[in-house]
Amino acid sequence: MADDQTSSTGRWLRRLTQGMGREPRDREEFIEGLREASRRGMIDAESLAMIEGVLEVGDTQVRDIMVPRSQMVVLQRDDPPEQMLPVVVESGHSRFPVIGEDRDQVFGILLAKDLLRFFAQPERTEEFDLKEFLRPAAVVPESKRLNVLLKEFRVSRNHMAIVVDEYGGVSGLVTIEDVIEQIVGEIDDEYDVEDDQPIRRESARTFMVRALTRIGEFNEYFGAEFTDEEFDTIGGLITHQLGRLPRRGETVTVDGIEFRVQRADRRRIDTLRVTTPRDIPPRPDERV
Repeated sequence: MADDQTSSTGRWLRRLTQGMGREPRDREEFIEGLREASRRGMIDAESLAMIEGVLEVGDTQVRDIMVPRSQMVVLQRDDPPEQMLPVVVESGHSRFPVIGEDRDQVFGILLAKDLLRFFAQPERTEEFDLKEFLRPAAVVPESKRLNVLLKEFRVSRNHMAIVVDEYGGVSGLVTIEDVIEQIVGEIDDEYDVEDDQPIRRESARTFMVRALTRIGEFNEYFGAEFTDEEFDTIGGLITHQLGRLPRRGETVTVDGIEFRVQRADRRRIDTLRVTTPRDIPPRPDERV
């Protein structure tokens, strides 16, 4: 294996530090040097963001990005598969913690494909035996650093871990996608709103809304009367209501409208799931 002096990574880092004029004394100076290199065209903005994400991962703990316990989508161990199926289909997730009487009793992880494969059989002659399909649940503490967790995910090939507090109680869950998004940014999926469509309808009362949607635009669409004197965007309104940057999965209700943080990182809110108390008719030009 090539050492740092001869590897392409080593040559790349030497080129960057030479462009800075001298070796950086600390991380802050190194990051500022990278930003200067970006301004000079030595690296592009996307690469700069990824490098900064890699550096932050070592300082970020699982508790900062986990899905809170109250927002976990789980399956009940004693439920028949017919009751599990709607939960799996509606959520769109691929892995589900299976619990007992409460969320501190996690018996394992069920993959959606295993349950769906059972129902796809044209003639089912055997009953669904949950024990045959349960995978062991990885357990990690809230304080674990993301760089360590990512390494463990790679070695174990797990994609999900149950997060526990200092007393051993379940406080949430974290996935490999959550960790990777801290490095590369948000990974869009079918629940994300298109850039040119800040408000996307899911049903008559449920919508996916970009946090950067202007309050005036939000008011016009939903018939709301939120003020834009202190903040310009709907994400700013929700942050103001909570008095801090919301975490993914948190919910707040303002003037009868429920806002659930669908996507967020340590720096900003990205997407909100909005539930209204009444039906919102589609506009003539709206894509549904």
